[in-house]
Amino acid sequence: MGESMQGLHRTHRCTEVSSQNIGETVTVMGWVQKRRNLGSLIFIDLRDRSGLLQIVFDEDIVGTQGFEKAGTLRSEYVVAVTGTIQKRSAAVNEHLKTGDIEVIAEDLRILSEAETPPFPIEENIQTKDELRLKYRYLDLRRPDLQRNIMMKSRVTSLVRSFMEQEGFLEIETPILQKSTPEGARDYLVPSRVHQGKFYALPQSPQLFKQLLMCSGYDRYIQIARCFRDEDLRADRQPEFTQIDMELSFVDVDDVIDVNERLLQYVFQEAVGAQISLPLPRMPWKEAMDRFGSDKPDTRFGMELVDVSATVAGCGFGVFTSALENGGSVRGINVKGQGKMPRKKIDKLVEFAKGYGAKGLAYICVNEDGTYKSSFAKFMSGEELSALAAKMDAQAGDLLLFAADKNKIVWNVLGALRLELGQELGLIDENKYNFLWITQFPLLEWSDEEQRFMAMHHPFTMPMEEDWDKIDTDPGAVRAKAYDIVLNGTELGGGSVRIHRNDIQEKMFEVLGFTKEKAWENFGFLLSAFKYGVPPHAGLAYGLDRMVMHMVHADSIRDVIAFPKVKDASDLMSEAPDLVDEKQLEELGITLREDL
Repeated sequence: MGESMQGLHRTHRCTEVSSQNIGETVTVMGWVQKRRNLGSLIFIDLRDRSGLLQIVFDEDIVGTQGFEKAGTLRSEYVVAVTGTIQKRSAAVNEHLKTGDIEVIAEDLRILSEAETPPFPIEENIQTKDELRLKYRYLDLRRPDLQRNIMMKSRVTSLVRSFMEQEGFLEIETPILQKSTPEGARDYLVPSRVHQGKFYALPQSPQLFKQLLMCSGYDRYIQIARCFRDEDLRADRQPEFTQIDMELSFVDVDDVIDVNERLLQYVFQEAVGAQISLPLPRMPWKEAMDRFGSDKPDTRFGMELVDVSATVAGCGFGVFTSALENGGSVRGINVKGQGKMPRKKIDKLVEFAKGYGAKGLAYICVNEDGTYKSSFAKFMSGEELSALAAKMDAQAGDLLLFAADKNKIVWNVLGALRLELGQELGLIDENKYNFLWITQFPLLEWSDEEQRFMAMHHPFTMPMEEDWDKIDTDPGAVRAKAYDIVLNGTELGGGSVRIHRNDIQEKMFEVLGFTKEKAWENFGFLLSAFKYGVPPHAGLAYGLDRMVMHMVHADSIRDVIAFPKVKDASDLMSEAPDLVDEKQLEELGITLREDL
């Protein structure tokens, strides 16, 4: 049972009072964090989203009835307290914002009682994720999660105010739209009125924001909900939020300029991080060669070294056959780890296999300069020494090598580098290392589809100087695409868009679309392009990912109020779920009997 709010008005949140308010009468409301009964006095810690405030119940002041009522309080009861702020009578709690004051209660109302929660409402609790997500409404009361959600609100507000100053207009695009190929898997929504036809939820507002440029809106922004039916990872969810933008009459440098200033402003205002501009830029090929990744973590070294030329013609078949098949041999130098036990090295080999490697070759450089190696018997002493020299090896180092097609070698060593960086404590978690990756390949070959696919999407402009290779060597054409990377995570990405019909039609041809198929899927965009289209470009950030880095969360779920789990279900609401037969009938849908 709960008492009425009638006649009550909250004057402050819990930490909106301070020693400046001593002597004032205030009314505060919130949840009971804990109660301590000392006989003649009862203390409670009152909690709301702002923090904790100590309330003191003294029978002489609150009266016998009020004192007895205070004695019934339990964790998570919702209460309203009117009383006077005074200096703490006991020791000051320096860990609390309100640690030097307390409220001497004069009136107490219990607004709502509570059952004992299934886990404590405290920071950094070690409760199983499944339980936390089942009772997400309780989990969201925890101060650390509340700070994350409030940070996301703050960041959204900062982005909006900065972009408004830069002349961007906030415009909403449809949630129910046409399904288009060339991306992740769509979530489909059946139409009741047009039976047998389906809407798709947007993977991004891509086509609509380009149409807005055709319509003359010049600079668009949207905090956009997006949906992708793909397998989840720590930094992915089936529905997420993008900071989505598009600009007219611009090229690469214009987009980078406004976004660098946006990042500098938001990170300074939100977390006090000083970001100096311009941010570094690195071509895609250099990033892959140096870090094995198109989203490199540059907070530590251990860069990849291409040793293909050094081992060409050596006696080790694993290396030479990789080179004969058009691949490469590359290595990383794990400084000072030459004494790593064999068991641990075997674990690294297994780790590498998970990323497509057939194995991992290694050399331990002993303190006396000799080598212990998995392939020493296949190479002469001179060849081993030349290889160690190429790797800049010193006594006590561990050298790890992968040999295969470039894509696999990059994947394996890129992942291994990150794993060892974490394991050996080489990463400064307090650093914000931003980096632009530019000049991506326009296309990538898909073995599965046996055709070229757009690395970003089919509307990405090629670099003008490479366009003449589109028929002879499509894989060598670079795109006017750019990703913004932070500490090894892709925060956002975008590109200059194709605004010329001849280039767009050629692009569809290279991707294997017939003219009819292209018009069937993207006709409304191609049609709009006939009526005067400005050169335009855009970029979209993952807002959740950005905030995840700001608050140093381990998972994207910690910055989303009601997230899904790995199988895209919601443990709290139990979505997705079955629906009434009547609803299916209205939609003209029959489920297969084996479902």
